[in-house]
Amino acid sequence: MLLLSGKFLSSQSGSFIPIVAIAMIPMVTAVGLAVDYTSGVADKSNMQDALDAATLGIMTLPTTTTLATRQQSLQDQFVANSGQGTVTLNSFVVAADGTATANTSASFAMPTNFMQIAHISTVQLGVASVVRKTSALVQATFKVDKASGWWNKTIYLYGTPFGQTTAHKLMQISYTYNGYGDPKGYGTTTVSTVSGTKLTQVQQQVCSTSTVTNFKNAPAGSIQQTSGNGTNYLTTCTTTPPNGSGAVIDVSQMSGLYLEMDVPSASRKVLKSDDPATSNYLFIGATEATAVEMPLGQPIDIFTAVPCGQTSTQAWEDGGSLPLPEPITGADFFYTVTGKCAFNQRPSQTVLMQ
Repeated sequence: MLLLSGKFLSSQSGSFIPIVAIAMIPMVTAVGLAVDYTSGVADKSNMQDALDAATLGIMTLPTTTTLATRQQSLQDQFVANSGQGTVTLNSFVVAADGTATANTSASFAMPTNFMQIAHISTVQLGVASVVRKTSALVQATFKVDKASGWWNKTIYLYGTPFGQTTAHKLMQISYTYNGYGDPKGYGTTTVSTVSGTKLTQVQQQVCSTSTVTNFKNAPAGSIQQTSGNGTNYLTTCTTTPPNGSGAVIDVSQMSGLYLEMDVPSASRKVLKSDDPATSNYLFIGATEATAVEMPLGQPIDIFTAVPCGQTSTQAWEDGGSLPLPEPITGADFFYTVTGKCAFNQRPSQTVLMQ
């Protein structure tokens, strides 16, 4: 047996080796197809990720951006995200309500390795992406309804522009107590828009308080209070301009917004809507009757707190009536806010549809 085995292995006839070589061709081809297929699947997945990222990226460009510029940005971001091949911006449409939709695709002729044995030098890979960006807040209008309290205070609206990290003052509402009233005091409230260091007054409410014997001839809309010792306080408020719109703030170029109340005499001197420790001093609702205190430990996104095309009543407790929670009737600063929504460059409103 050993002798026969040796003769077989040392045979020079060549009849066995060609058979083995021929039999290995389909085996090698099958293995090569599997390797190239695996490579193609990985490349296509990477292309899809790169295309999705690039499509999301072009959604934050202004609507005035030309299609050619948007196409170039799409290609640049696709390559920056390790995408291979070329991309096409098939469409970019902004609807009347500000909702934007982009449809993109990418293709790549992937070179093969083993499949060239079967005369297949490339495999065409293709991916597609559809991204929708809903309309978002571009303008907020704040109008003071009433302000009260025995402490002077100031409310600010801060906004952080796109590409920046420092928040800028956009609005200032100052309240000065007039020194009279029980249990609530009233005073003068001034609303101003802010541009850099320039303040432009847009609304002022002046409340005057006096003591009276009784409220029999009190004017309509007046505030009537009786102190614990029986003193009657009558407060009347006048707003100028009487039918003004309040502070109209352009927030279309802002990536972030928050409200802040500074109360120098309070134990908590700074209250902020985006601070989980103080955001519960804010009340939000469709009306004063429905406004509720925000939960403790939850920062408030002002972009979502201002409704589109509707008016919301909001109020602040200045920290004098502790502890919270308390009913909205105990709040000190009431105002209405109305939002206008359209296309906005903020990325948070963007979602992948495909």
